[in-house]
Amino acid sequence: MVDFETTLPPGSLRDHRLMQLSLTAVYRKVPEGYVGFVEELPGANTQGATLEDARKNLREALGLVLEANRQLAEEELRGADVIREPLLPGA
Repeated sequence: MVDFETTLPPGSLRDHRLMQLSLTAVYRKVPEGYVGFVEELPGANTQGATLEDARKNLREALGLVLEANRQLAEEELRGADVIREPLLPGA
């Protein structure tokens, strides 16, 4: 599980309190240390010399992927008539 409270950058989805969403972090031992990825979010992956390094790096990678996706969407939709609203998982 990834803790969104410590993952998301200030001013992002954190402010909407959507922290009920659960993601799965997967770590694999390799000769160089560990590689990790988020099962539910392609592109959120990393590596580290230790498991703790990989965990820390994956939290950072997750935040960066989410922020980059948000910025890309905002750029693509700039000037368009859109509706934005919080999405509550499972609601």
